[in-house]
Amino acid sequence: MCDARERHVRAFLTGLILAVLPLAGWAGDSRLQSLDTTEAGRAWEAVGRLDIDGKGFCTGTLIAPDLVLTAAHCLFNKASRDRIEPGSIEFLAGWRNGRASAYRQVRRAVVHPDYDYDGDVSSDRVRHDVALLELQQAIRNTSVVPFAIAQRPRMGEKVGVVSYAKDRAEAPSLQRICAVMARQRGVLVMSCDVDFGSSGAPVFSFEDGAPRIVSVVSAKAEVRGTRVALGTALDDQVALLRARLDAGEGFGNEPAPRVNRILVGGARNSTGAKFVRPGG
Repeated sequence: MCDARERHVRAFLTGLILAVLPLAGWAGDSRLQSLDTTEAGRAWEAVGRLDIDGKGFCTGTLIAPDLVLTAAHCLFNKASRDRIEPGSIEFLAGWRNGRASAYRQVRRAVVHPDYDYDGDVSSDRVRHDVALLELQQAIRNTSVVPFAIAQRPRMGEKVGVVSYAKDRAEAPSLQRICAVMARQRGVLVMSCDVDFGSSGAPVFSFEDGAPRIVSVVSAKAEVRGTRVALGTALDDQVALLRARLDAGEGFGNEPAPRVNRILVGGARNSTGAKFVRPGG
């Protein structure tokens, strides 16, 4: 017998089914391309792995020399539901095959004021699943160029995703073409290939010829055999989070302690790097 939380998940996904069905089975998606060489990853060095408390990881993206965009749920402990100390989070810019273009610890973090980690899975929770991390020290590296933010994409628009995941933790992968299958109450439903660890991954629009971030991956789901990615519609959310940081809000203002590098393959269940799954 399913509990109330599971019923809420199913109800939420049922609504997504209705939105997705008209475009289910999108045929134009490209395959994942591993960015495991210097040449392949050159344009994507600002996407990095977020190592969280030595126990898990998400994906994050530099949007300013000292600011990383990611998903809010990455900053919460799954078991205790407490916030994770920012000082135990490290951003590894362009992490690939054991090396990064820059290593930075996190000084401060701010999540969307309407995000509720304890809340039931809903469009509100997904649409507000966004956070900004302020780094201890800005990244002034000419090979690590922050990405700009653009307006949310239209339904049917082609987008791309760069992400780390459980089977690609040592180098990110690029899916250059996937599709916005639906927009529902501030949530983007996309055909993009994401998995555990892809939380916080940037979704890019290439409409003007240059990649610009239009969404952040919040969750994955499988509805009637169709795998979809759920993302936040950024709109003015990044500006709101930057204003909160500028106002001195956020948590974790103290200098961060040194953190241990993550051992991939170790336990990851204590972090909030998780995804929605129907049924289960």
